[in-house]
Amino acid sequence: MLDSAVAWMNARGNTEQWGTTPYSQTSGGAARVERYTTQNSPYIAELDGAPAGAMVLDSGPSPQMPIAAAGEPERYVRLLVSDRRHAGLGIGAALLARAVEETRRAGVDLLRVDCWAGGGGGLVAFYQRNGFVPTDTFLSGTWPGQVLARRVG
Repeated sequence: MLDSAVAWMNARGNTEQWGTTPYSQTSGGAARVERYTTQNSPYIAELDGAPAGAMVLDSGPSPQMPIAAAGEPERYVRLLVSDRRHAGLGIGAALLARAVEETRRAGVDLLRVDCWAGGGGGLVAFYQRNGFVPTDTFLSGTWPGQVLARRVG
């Protein structure tokens, strides 16, 4: 799914968000996915019994990202991806709704996510349509990022 997301972005001229190398072939890509599935809380959306999207929740942002701690308990969307063959079916939105449910279930009021802020801000707008509010911007190397938050309590 991550490899096809890179190919999909590249086909649309976006080579900055995740680069041009298939995710599975990037340095640390496979190990990161293994950590996501063993050390975090992964969720898989299915369509007709086949994986159609994935989300990973954690208790905070990646330590590798220059993002300040929230200063309160939080849940953090560390990964959200959908199979681009099913674009437009609301898979990402459904996974975010699940993140809201899981955050509430944990008794936590704050759900945050960070994303690529380049390319005209389309990804930031997606999170805003799903109830998130932009908070902080950051730069990871030359990669422009946006942190967004949603109160769920």
